[in-house]
Amino acid sequence: MSFTTQTLSGSKPEQYAQLAAQARALLHGESDRIANAANLAALLYHSLPDFNWAGFYFFDGRELVVGPFQGLPACVRIPLDKGVCGAAARTRQTQRVDDVEAFPGHIACDAASRSELVVPLVRGDTLIGVLDLDSPRVARFDADDQQGMETIARLFVESLE
Repeated sequence: MSFTTQTLSGSKPEQYAQLAAQARALLHGESDRIANAANLAALLYHSLPDFNWAGFYFFDGRELVVGPFQGLPACVRIPLDKGVCGAAARTRQTQRVDDVEAFPGHIACDAASRSELVVPLVRGDTLIGVLDLDSPRVARFDADDQQGMETIARLFVESLE
């Protein structure tokens, strides 16, 4: 199967609708967690501006372990009581942080990261992991980004069923 990304256009909500359609096409008929995470990380990283990291951390029963991503090498393990990813996993709520330097316990895997959006991946009561997006720009992520990424995260979780 050959897949090519399409340039996003229109308002930010329209761009996320286009991105969700591309994600659905990538995930269609595939249930492997690693394959789907790898393809989604690449899609997100190459489709949207001002990202320096896009990827997944998976919960191993104790902590988050790095999964497929695009960007510089990352922290391998993140305890649930540390950083933005840990907070999203622990609370099972999306964390949108305008300035990571102001976030208590922030883990600086990439010193260039200034803002972060982390969406928990949950199926039923089971924590699967998190979708993590970093930007070198302060306040890169807004409510439209959060809603769009929550949709992408839901599509990923649904692909595993």
